[in-house]
Amino acid sequence: MRPQQVGAFPTALFLGLLLSLSAFSQDKIKFGKVDPKDFSKTGFEQDTGAHAVIISDIGEASFESDRINGLVLVFKRHTRIHIIDKNGYDAATVRIHYYKGETDENKLKDIKATTYNLEGTQVVETKMDSKSIFTDKIDKKGDVVQKFTLPAVKEGSIIEYTYTIVSPYKIHLHSWQFQSINYPTIYSRYEVTVPEFYEYIFLRSGYVTVKENKSTGHQSFTIAYDEENSYGGKTGHTQYYTINSGTNIYKWEAENVPALREEDFTTSIWNHVSMISFQLSAYRYPDQPVKPVLGTWGKLYEELNKSEYFGEGLDKNNGFLGDKVDELTKGITNDTAKARRIYNYVRSNFTCTSHDDLYLSKSLKSIFTSHNGNDADLNLLLVAMLRRAGLNAHPVILSTRENGLTYEMYPLIGRFNYTIAALNTGEEWYFLDASKPYLGFGRLDYTCYNGHARILSPEVIPISLDPNNLLEAKSTYVMLMGDSGKIKGSFTQKPTYYESCKMRENIVKNGKAEFFKPLGKGYSMETTVSNGEITDMDDYEVPLQVKYDFEMTPDDAGMMYINPMMSEAYKSNPFKSLERHYPVEMPYLMDEIYTLNLIVPEGYEVEELPKSTMVKLNEEEGLFQYLIQQSDNTIQFRSRIKLNKAVFTPEDYTTLRDFFDLIVKKQSEQIVLKKKA
Repeated sequence: MRPQQVGAFPTALFLGLLLSLSAFSQDKIKFGKVDPKDFSKTGFEQDTGAHAVIISDIGEASFESDRINGLVLVFKRHTRIHIIDKNGYDAATVRIHYYKGETDENKLKDIKATTYNLEGTQVVETKMDSKSIFTDKIDKKGDVVQKFTLPAVKEGSIIEYTYTIVSPYKIHLHSWQFQSINYPTIYSRYEVTVPEFYEYIFLRSGYVTVKENKSTGHQSFTIAYDEENSYGGKTGHTQYYTINSGTNIYKWEAENVPALREEDFTTSIWNHVSMISFQLSAYRYPDQPVKPVLGTWGKLYEELNKSEYFGEGLDKNNGFLGDKVDELTKGITNDTAKARRIYNYVRSNFTCTSHDDLYLSKSLKSIFTSHNGNDADLNLLLVAMLRRAGLNAHPVILSTRENGLTYEMYPLIGRFNYTIAALNTGEEWYFLDASKPYLGFGRLDYTCYNGHARILSPEVIPISLDPNNLLEAKSTYVMLMGDSGKIKGSFTQKPTYYESCKMRENIVKNGKAEFFKPLGKGYSMETTVSNGEITDMDDYEVPLQVKYDFEMTPDDAGMMYINPMMSEAYKSNPFKSLERHYPVEMPYLMDEIYTLNLIVPEGYEVEELPKSTMVKLNEEEGLFQYLIQQSDNTIQFRSRIKLNKAVFTPEDYTTLRDFFDLIVKKQSEQIVLKKKA
């Protein structure tokens, strides 16, 4: 999951005494220098209930000369944390993520960690043994996680640790997180010194105010030079030169930063954490032409199209697809109909093994013969089969909602994590994902609706998969009438499309009887369900339709209480926090319509009806209708909840929360019937 640049938004103010930025000058933050007064609580513990507080988090990155690797990137970090209670003990387990490289070029070194406890008026320190450091994870890309846990941690402890990472990979200039998703931070600082012959773009995210200072300096660097690659290369005859270069020195500081805890209706919390990351964009060595590193979307298309792990096999060496494609399209002349047949075949006959992949895990022929693969495998196979049928199809790369946003301006392939297919019929674009077994033709899972994506055609067309263009509609009709002391009813519902996909999956897995079995428990009275019926199970392009009859048994107290929403009411507000500091990101628009007709049972009369109401959310952004009326012995009721946008700003949060508070309250109200005298 990765961050996205977002506009500035000042952090919330906190009550209580918070330590000021000036209290943490560079001279005062020294490893091993802990005073008894440092154990005093700050306003964060008192006012936010924090289980740990990051007292200071200080990093610096710079370039240094190295005889073997030429220039190396040196990253140093020093962090100090106050453990408040047992729920903060997790802060004492430290994970250091870094790129090790194919031959261990990167080095993690100088790890020191100490725990401080206040015993009486004395500070007692316990140093971590180097044997406590171990490798937690190494993946095939060369990413490593080193892990250690500080000793002697208890409530009230102060811990601190420091380490250094040395890397020859200039592209891996370390990002910096000013904000934790677990604990508040009193002071965070990051200082980066960059030679003027390296050009980086800065990618920022978050809403915390970060002070920035830029200055310049000069420094001598020893740089490797060879005849093949010029400066920075080491493949040919290598010589080393000393260059006096200007440097750009950047310093960022933030203070009193609250933790940013993840809440419901969030794409990726990393879109909103206040941090800065870097992307090397160009080399500007002396007396050399500028050497771009970042590239263009066109260049990325060319690289992916030639890659054996992506596009190389889409148009060649795939004769093995011919017979099956011919069989599927025989007698069909319409391009969309051909595509639908091919799509349905891949979706229904191939098993997806994982759903977070950009590249092929094996050859197209292996995928075709094994009938399984990851999402990229199945969707690139789909593209190849569509092309084999003479159709205009292309891969599409995107980032799913939980993976974070991408940058339309910059072709950063590492920010994408998912591959689907696109079909252009000349009249319309269709976007297809054959890795999901219950998605219809031209449908994508809502997790794909995360903004910017790219069609990998020669034009590398940018598209926006916007949740504001995705509507999920639900309609429900209930008929109630009294009969022999019972209340009998019929229920008919067309769930939303994505609800239908999930229901199909569960029904195939567990059976229809298991689907209907728990439904009676959703009613306020003792209820039995019968005559359950589900239609359109095999038509994946439309929602299901659910029907059943039910019978409720009221008590004999002479009064009958009926919630007109039956089992469909919102029982709690989905927005529980009192405030929110980043947007509400719902996956789609919603339109839920519920209608009830109630024939008052013989021998009863209406004692009380809820009052009708209609409320708009910010005029045009949403609507709640709660309409009820009585005509003779018939009660008609209609509820509608409609949201016309999916993303709400933090400033809109209170209004949105109040809107759903009203919905929950109104949908809990009851019709009261009493026996006639």
